[in-house]
Amino acid sequence: MRDFYSNYTNDELWLIRENKWVRSLQDIRESQFALGNGYLGTRGVLEEIPYDALPGMYVAGVYDKMGSQVAELVNLPNPVNFKFTIEGEKLDLIAMDCLEHKRILNMQKAVLLRHSVYQDTKKRRYDYQSLRFISRHNKNIGVMQIVFTPLDANCVVDINTGMETSVSNTGVLSEGRKRHFRVKELGQSHNAGYLVIDTLDKKQTIVYWAGFYYEIEGKKIFAKDNFFRLKIKKNQAVIFTKVFCLKHFPCRQNYALYKEKTFKIFHKAFHSDFDTLVREHTKTWERLWEKADILIEGTANLQNNLRFNIYHLLAHVHYDQGFSSIGARTLSGEGYHGHIFWDAEIFLMPFYLFNFPQVAKNMLLYRYRRINKARELAKKEGFRGAKFPWESADTGEEETPEWARDIDRTIIKIYTHKMEHHITADIAYAVYKYYVVTADEDFMQDYGYEVLFETARFWASRVEYNKKKRKYEIKHVIGPDEFRRNVDNNAYTNMLAKWNLITAYKLFCAIKKRPSLYKNLREKLDLREKEVSQWKKIAPRIAINFNKNKIIEEFDGYFKLRKIIPGQTDENGIPLLPLRIKAKNLGKTQLIKQADVLMLLYLLGDVFSLKTKVANYEFYIPRTLHKSSLSPSIHALMACEAGDLNRAYNLFNVSLRADISNLFGNTHEGIHAASLGGTWQVVVFGFAGVKVKKEELFINPRLPRTWRNMVFSLTWRGDLVKLELNNEQIKLKVISSQRKDLKVGIFNKLVSLKTNKIYVFKRSIPGYGKELYHY
Repeated sequence: MRDFYSNYTNDELWLIRENKWVRSLQDIRESQFALGNGYLGTRGVLEEIPYDALPGMYVAGVYDKMGSQVAELVNLPNPVNFKFTIEGEKLDLIAMDCLEHKRILNMQKAVLLRHSVYQDTKKRRYDYQSLRFISRHNKNIGVMQIVFTPLDANCVVDINTGMETSVSNTGVLSEGRKRHFRVKELGQSHNAGYLVIDTLDKKQTIVYWAGFYYEIEGKKIFAKDNFFRLKIKKNQAVIFTKVFCLKHFPCRQNYALYKEKTFKIFHKAFHSDFDTLVREHTKTWERLWEKADILIEGTANLQNNLRFNIYHLLAHVHYDQGFSSIGARTLSGEGYHGHIFWDAEIFLMPFYLFNFPQVAKNMLLYRYRRINKARELAKKEGFRGAKFPWESADTGEEETPEWARDIDRTIIKIYTHKMEHHITADIAYAVYKYYVVTADEDFMQDYGYEVLFETARFWASRVEYNKKKRKYEIKHVIGPDEFRRNVDNNAYTNMLAKWNLITAYKLFCAIKKRPSLYKNLREKLDLREKEVSQWKKIAPRIAINFNKNKIIEEFDGYFKLRKIIPGQTDENGIPLLPLRIKAKNLGKTQLIKQADVLMLLYLLGDVFSLKTKVANYEFYIPRTLHKSSLSPSIHALMACEAGDLNRAYNLFNVSLRADISNLFGNTHEGIHAASLGGTWQVVVFGFAGVKVKKEELFINPRLPRTWRNMVFSLTWRGDLVKLELNNEQIKLKVISSQRKDLKVGIFNKLVSLKTNKIYVFKRSIPGYGKELYHY
């Protein structure tokens, strides 16, 4: 039996395999095998759409709120739909016996492969092979090819393909499944089918074109309809190729021009050779991997799993002038309704910032394009400046639902949108981090300064002065540790607010030297020096509580809560919630959901001494339950700093395998974006020791012992830094279009380097790796 796609399966380090059909894993595999190009995302659903399948086709930034309590990422009609029926029996992994089945995701080429062998009730076998991809070369195009061969007898096959319009968004809590679009027009033209839909709120029009042809005995035949019958001889392989095209537009009554524009894109692809379409797509992916791949010499399984995380990050490389950003579950599922959280700026953005700065810029433009809504949110709550929503969709309005399930599956009321205000400082932090890493002054002039000044303005109005303590306080908040709400002076929130105010003040002072920019911003924002001077006065007096051991109190009264240290862990080393503690009572204990104080120490590492970091790490790590996918990676990073390297590696493995092993039990809702970005940060910032310290790039590796060598690259202020390192040696070359000198910290010592020259540095402490690394 010929394997038609064997040339895509010859390097195991690039493959994720499903070696048999397990029905209970179907929805998990759909997330894991998701394909995308940043504009389009599609779940890895089987082409025959078995019972209980959750097909998903999403366009970045396309949401709809009609019939829902909040806006939802729209599940659009499914073009990945190809059904075969023989004498009334459907080729389907549930409806027909399957003798063999495997699927393979080739991450290097971003293609999904399949090989199944079916047997009908008359014991006749059918060989089914397929390949599909969402084009990276042309972001509106998707392609799928199926090779069908009857193995035991001639047969008559009924074929049904087209755009499946019966799809809907998954139901949540009191809301059932719902469809967020209406069909405007459906028809056939030019040997292809087309579909025009509007979102229910009439914000977006989406136009589809799709067509297919089949090749039999070397002859290519274009199908005139989506339903037809074909006679196939025994052992005769018929190749079906389907090409589809999606494009969204602002909604308007007359959409004829939209159909025409989309058809032109479709027609060019449809009449291109299949091999050409695949080659163009895979070459574009090769260029992405050239920048983003991380080679780790020493452990094959880890290499494979790390590439799985990077693959899903690369599947969202996209630039659309801020129309969209990346949701908490990417474009692989509908978890959290496709909303944008702080995950985007704090967990995801660093990967793009150091590999594809334009994508990081796009994520920040997404926020800037909605800053007027943030101003409205602040004003509505009695504050000044800009207050960004906790959950955001297309408009920038607050989209947090009122109710959700707690960790014990009970339904609880949600207050994050009313109290988890730290996201405003998180966005300001990301803007400034982008500026430091890229030195993109144009971005700051056009967008960045405005964001930093308006967020500082918010915090200046948000604080309350306590005359008795002679401190500014921020009351009634929720910090990153969401086990308790309505606390006062959450350390993370207060410190990020303090940082926001100080940074905005310094930048305001700096632009005074540029009269034109200074004048423009003052006039645009109605910003006066007296107001900015107040930022400087407020910041040092924002309350941060320490005890005598330099432990930062997570919030006022935290140290007085019931002390509980979990005594048992699961097989992954994650602490188990003691049976006597109910979810509703967690707020009365010192148990923590995820990094809060440690998140602060990680983001503002320059502010705190190593002694303070270690003391807080040792206090908070035993109290943390890691009940969020955001938690393991940050604690792994802090474990690296604290020298707790065994735990760092264990927590890294939890983050690494969050979705490939479904560790949180909800991968079916989509891939955890924060875990993807956090995993990358542990590898690069934690183990490879890359750090931005006092606005300079430093590299000081602390690789696990089994990692003999690590090869990767970073973008730093417009130049490409190529690195090959281990614990004893760093080899690097800064590739630049200019000949210049730049400073880089090597093993904690700043050195001057010339661009386009290879350097090799050896650690001056003999036996460093052998002495320090014990796992």
